[in-house]
Amino acid sequence: MDLNADYKMLINGALVDSDQHIDVVNPATGEPFAQAPDCSAAQLDQAVAAARNAFPGWRATPIEERAALLIKCADAIAPLAEDIGRLFTREQGRPVNFAINEVKGACDMMKAVAQMRLPDEVVEDSEKQFVEKVHKPLGVVCAIAPWNFPVNLSLAKVTPALLTGNTMVLKPSPFTPLCTLKIAELLNEILPAGVLNVVTGGDALGPMMTAHPGFDKVSFTGSTATGKKVMASAAGDLKRMTLELGGNDAAIILPDVDLDEVAEKIFFGAFFNTAQICVATKRMYVHEDIYDALRDRLAAIAANAKVGDGAEQGTMLGPIQNKAQYERVMDLLEDAKSKDLVVIEGADVPNNGGYFVPVTIVDNPPEEERVVQEEAFGPILPMLKFNDIDDVIDRANDSDYGLAGAVWTKDTEKAKDIARRMETGTVWINQNLMLRPDTPFAGHKQSGFGAEFGMEGILEYTVPQVVMMAK
Repeated sequence: MDLNADYKMLINGALVDSDQHIDVVNPATGEPFAQAPDCSAAQLDQAVAAARNAFPGWRATPIEERAALLIKCADAIAPLAEDIGRLFTREQGRPVNFAINEVKGACDMMKAVAQMRLPDEVVEDSEKQFVEKVHKPLGVVCAIAPWNFPVNLSLAKVTPALLTGNTMVLKPSPFTPLCTLKIAELLNEILPAGVLNVVTGGDALGPMMTAHPGFDKVSFTGSTATGKKVMASAAGDLKRMTLELGGNDAAIILPDVDLDEVAEKIFFGAFFNTAQICVATKRMYVHEDIYDALRDRLAAIAANAKVGDGAEQGTMLGPIQNKAQYERVMDLLEDAKSKDLVVIEGADVPNNGGYFVPVTIVDNPPEEERVVQEEAFGPILPMLKFNDIDDVIDRANDSDYGLAGAVWTKDTEKAKDIARRMETGTVWINQNLMLRPDTPFAGHKQSGFGAEFGMEGILEYTVPQVVMMAK
């Protein structure tokens, strides 16, 4: 399989092209390097029909067989992790070693999820009656994956959906379609035709999918603004929904931390993947007793962090993934500078047409500034002082978002108390960015609803059925 050419969609077990194409841009150069098919309305209809036709047979396949095929899929991807990782870097921008880790991690996740089983149960089996609760697959799933973790978040939808007996049409982001298309080509040799279909396209394709009457569920990962449009589009026929949306995640750092031990961990909790992570620290509340010392340590790490092409040796942070997001991040940075906020920038970035933004710390801005209130989704971190726990928890919770948060302290009981008071789906204590396939990942408030991962994530692809029989 040539990973550098011949990118085609997967529809009903066949690799198909389209009459129209979209450019795929290397964000480190700003230049197109490949093209992907631009799915037509007719081809989308074919993909949905293929998934609909494959559903009865796949649903009837025992779960142990479905699980075995999914593990076989993971085993087919894993040996190609390094090659897929290099393609990943060209389309997504992340440094190669981190890209390879995502591919390997996605394979591990697939295997872990494939070993989970639905919690069907006999509620009663008495002389009077028999009552059984089971979970049935929904049908055909519309899955829309984002560009920041294109492999992991695509396969995180594919695995539980197929495990539970659903079929799927998956759309990767138009900015990062290539790895997903090549992975689909691999999986086509393992899965029955029509069980998994992968289509790619531009801005028109997503709304076509969410409004399509042939889908029973939509699983979407992306921004809150787009999530609201997805929800409205899918409302006409009451499709089931899972929405994993944005976050303006707060970290609270107490004065007892060992800065030499945690500064680098805190830095990467904010800036890994060039801060293009929905659960990255985006507001950092630091106790005033250690504020200056932590700020100076983070600034020193930023000054030594190489920002550049992810394909180059030693690159720590790559570019912003696409031009539109780059422009949003730069607008936020320019707004901070125009307000005369104290801006501390890290190492120089390439000036070659790529979408590079320097690692930036905004020093104790007012709470009402845009740089605090808006999710940057780029390497701009506001650091804010606090001196009162109750006050800082109120400030952290004063957001429309509620995806994740973090607490850093040696006092574990105090940390757990703060964590339980934070209005977020996930809270990390003395760590960050850790997700597990066996625990749910869910958002509060406008960070979405439903869950991914854990048994809760698996049940998102099912509907309960209760069977009652009188004896």
